[in-house]
Amino acid sequence: MELILIPNRPERAIEIMREVAAWGRGRGLRVWLDEWLTPEELLTVEAGPENFYVGTVDGEEACAFILQWSDREWWPDAPPYEAAYLHKLCVRREFAHRGMAARVVEAVKGECARRGARFIRLDTGAEESVVRDIYLSAGFEIVKTIERNGRPVMLLYELKI
Repeated sequence: MELILIPNRPERAIEIMREVAAWGRGRGLRVWLDEWLTPEELLTVEAGPENFYVGTVDGEEACAFILQWSDREWWPDAPPYEAAYLHKLCVRREFAHRGMAARVVEAVKGECARRGARFIRLDTGAEESVVRDIYLSAGFEIVKTIERNGRPVMLLYELKI
């Protein structure tokens, strides 16, 4: 069961993100709103169409994410291609609880090797305990807590390759 990454799939990646977000909202989870999951919101200078991936397993779409090579919002001082920045990782329900996040991280390591990146980085809301546990178990470390009004709001994670 090899995970194959297919880049340059913004429309389908966004559809999967919306599907997973709708599932989460239906269970009362704090996830992205549909109006945040549009090409107009997600396609940027740092995240062009080529940065939108769909991951397949045995020919079935299993996950989607955005993989950037710079992230000025959360890592403004990092040089481009120092790290891969993983955003909006979504796993379709039929592939949940099968180690998909760890498989994506392994596949992204290959992308990093081709570009000379030494880290994989990501961010999550500080109160996202389920997501935090997934990334910590995949080998990430929390390297910075962003606070607003004295309260933690975002966590920045890093995995050294």
